[in-house]
Order: sequence, then C-alpha cells, then structure tokens
Amino acid sequence: MDSEDDMHDANDVDSLDDFYSGDTGMASDDGDGDYEFIDNDTDDSDDSTSHRQQQNYTILNEEDIRQRQEEDITKISTVLSIPRVSASILLRHYNWSVSKVHDAWFADEEKVRKAVGLLERPIVQIPNIKELTCGICFEAYPRDRMYAAACGHPFCGTCWTGYVSTAINDGPGCLMLRCPDPSCGAAVGQDMINILSCEEDKQKYSRYLLRSYIEDNRKTKWCPAPGCDFAVDFVVGSASYDVSCNCTHSFCWNCTEEAHRPVDCSTVAKWILKNSAESENMNWILANSKPCPKCKRPIEKNQGCMHITCTPPCKFEFCWLCLGAWSDHGERTGGFYACNRYETAKQEGAYDETEKRREMAKNSLERYTHYYERWATNQSSRQKAVTDLQQMQNVHIEKLSDKQCQPESQLKFITEAWLQIIECRRVLKWTYAYGYYLPEHEHAKRQFFEYLQGRAESGLERLHQCAEKELQVYLNAEGPSKDFNDFRTKLAGLTRGRCLVLHL
Repeated sequence: MDSEDDMHDANDVDSLDDFYSGDTGMASDDGDGDYEFIDNDTDDSDDSTSHRQQQNYTILNEEDIRQRQEEDITKISTVLSIPRVSASILLRHYNWSVSKVHDAWFADEEKVRKAVGLLERPIVQIPNIKELTCGICFEAYPRDRMYAAACGHPFCGTCWTGYVSTAINDGPGCLMLRCPDPSCGAAVGQDMINILSCEEDKQKYSRYLLRSYIEDNRKTKWCPAPGCDFAVDFVVGSASYDVSCNCTHSFCWNCTEEAHRPVDCSTVAKWILKNSAESENMNWILANSKPCPKCKRPIEKNQGCMHITCTPPCKFEFCWLCLGAWSDHGERTGGFYACNRYETAKQEGAYDETEKRREMAKNSLERYTHYYERWATNQSSRQKAVTDLQQMQNVHIEKLSDKQCQPESQLKFITEAWLQIIECRRVLKWTYAYGYYLPEHEHAKRQFFEYLQGRAESGLERLHQCAEKELQVYLNAEGPSKDFNDFRTKLAGLTRGRCLVLHL
C-alpha cells in the first residue's frame, strides 16, 4: 500500500531535450514545469489570469495546524481503539503520516508497540504497601507521591519533574521521551508531562508537539521568511513549486529559496553560491592589478605613467609594464609612458601566459558583472515596486477614487497591474542567472533566449511606465478625466498581454 505522504523531488525528473532543458535548463518534464515567455497582444488572457490564481497549496496558521493535528490523532485513536495519548506517540514516530501508522499497525501490531514503547500491560507490578522506594534517589515515599509510566517503574514526583524538565529544556527530543529506567523503553506521553511539569515546560512541550506536525511531515513546511509563523501544506505532484505565503513572501517549495521560476533549483543554488563566494574577488584582483615584484602585494593602476611606487613599508619603485626596477628605466627605455623592454619581451613571448591568464580573468569578470548587475537591478526594481504597491493600496487608490468619481472596486485593475509588475520583475531577474549558465557554444539557443528576454523586458518596461508615470496624470488631476476609461483599457491590456507571462 503506497503512502499518501510520498513526496516527489524536483531534482528526480528527467529533462526534456528542448530549449528549457539540459544541465542549465529552466525546467524539467513532469510539470516542474514547461515554462515559456509569451508576448501576447490578444485579449485572450482570462485563462492565464485564472491560472495564476490557482493554488496547489494551503497556507496554515497555528489554529489550522492544531486542528489538523487533533483530527489526525482522533482518526488513529478511533480506528485502532487506543487512547489519544498513544495515538499521538504513534503519529510522531511515523512522522504524522496516518497511512503509515495504519500500514505498520495492521502488518505487525506487536512489533510497532515494541518499537514505539506502547505497552499493553505493566512490566512491574507495584506491591500494595504504604511506601515505595524511588529508583533514582532511592528515598522512600508514600504511594501517592510516586508516579510511573505504563511500564510501572515507580519514581518520586521530584525526580520525575527534574527528568522531564531537563528533557524539555534540551529541545524537541523530549517528544520521544522514555521511562527513566535504563532497561525500559516505555514511552512517556503528554498526560505524564501535564501532571509532572511546571506551566512553562508544558507550554514548551506543546509548542514542540505543534511544530513537529509541520517539521516531521513531508507534505508541510514552515514559511522561511524571518518571523513568519505560517506553514504550507503542499499538494504532492503539483506542476509548480512556487508558494506565496500570507506574509507576502514567495518561495520555492522544493529548495525554500525565494521563488525563482523559470530557473531550476540547481541553477539557483549555483548562482547564490557564486554571488557569495570569493572567486570573483580573486578574478577582479587578477584582471585589474599586478603584484609588486618585491613584496607581492597586489597594486591597481587606474591612471598616470608607468612609474609605480609600492606603499610603505615596501616603497619599491618599478615599471608597471615589465615589472622591472625603475632604476633601470629612463629615456632610453621609452620614458614614463612606454617600456621598450616590455615590448621586446612581449614579441619574444615572455608574457604570453601571464597576459592570457589576465585576459581570461578580465573576460570572466566582465561577463559575470554583466549578468549580476542586471539581476540586481531587477531585484531592486521589484523591491521598489512592492513599496509602490503598498503606497498605492494605502493612499493613492482612495485619492484616485475621489478624484475620478470611481468606486474603489472599479480600480482593482491598478492593483493587478502592480502585482503583475512585481511578479515579472522576479521572473526577469532569474532569467539573468539562467543566461549566465547557458553554454557559450549553444549559439541558437542563446540567441532565441536573448530574443525572448528582450521582448519580455521591453513589454514589462511599457507596463511599468504606464502604471507609474501615466497614472500620475490622473492622481494630480483636479477632477474626473474624460480619457480615464481609455487609460483603464490600456493598463489592463498591458497587464494581460504585454508583460512576462508564464504558462505551466
């Protein structure tokens, strides 16, 4: 019986041998997905609009999580005819998968009980005497001050409280707590925790229990945004891995980085690593500096003659071109702006390898800078668009409604335009990461990609210009404008068609 919780990995699919495939491909073939750039001038955009609104996931708040957790515990408790505490222990052991619990339980109940620590009867029969000896501190206590798990091993309340408190303060491992007796594997459930713990420890345990429902379940994840308490329940086998949380953060379900369609997760990982690595710093040093012949400190020359003096304490004077001591230079070697020795040695091939390495580093750096600057520009443009959208929703929509005598419900096309701009900026940003890793020798593929990228970028700029600049005319108007409906039609049309649209 297959588990309903089996999760597909975006990296486990075979790639299509087309434009958006390969080691640097934008997508893979089982719907992760078949993305394409479309520059659409038609009004046939309702399908794409409704498509973008479809969700293959559910956002859960704390109350939703607790309700689902209780429902799963109830299911197991009812079907297996066991207490709710035992059902909770079983579900935690099987990562909150109801189907896995059912499969294992009905296959071999005794084996499951032994593995989880659910005993059908006590191991130790407590004698009917007034006082019992604690197995930890070895002090004698009245029976009513002694406690035991299902196994029956008796310990005093003080030792139990210390044992449980230490486990809870050590972290989520307390959810799998066992009897303090070293030879016993009986599980300690939440009922014992509630009896023996202080209020603070009870709250910690409850919090660990709630979080385990998300963190141990393969179908759910926490939103990775800092400070966000929402979780996401994802539909297995969905075409898109993009998730937009209620906190406004968008991320990829598969790798939990920010949403990055149409680029695949492996390309994003390489790009992020490259941006944070020191390799480009070394490339820059190699391409734009030379080492002092004496102390080897890298020196950048940005203007002036060929006479270089290293900084203290070295102070070595040398020629920038041939790196020889300046004392050997003068008018006879070409003066301050040339070096005959360098030119002669260069013709003889003395500097070929060094110059080749420097030239390669310079070309690599220029190529990386080209893509990174455009990636970063779209990132900053997107962040500004998010701020502009908030300003539009909080201030300008109401102002525009008053000036143009239009109900706010009729101005939703402006908000939709800004939402589209934000999404398109995100997608366009990641196309530059894709372009950087596109193989140089695939000329046709690169040309087609750059053509699509250019069309998409120009369409987005027209939309952004209309939503930002042309809207100001109507915001600053003294009264209703006769051509406002024409502006509505234009902006709605650009939103639907003349921007970057993704199809799965």
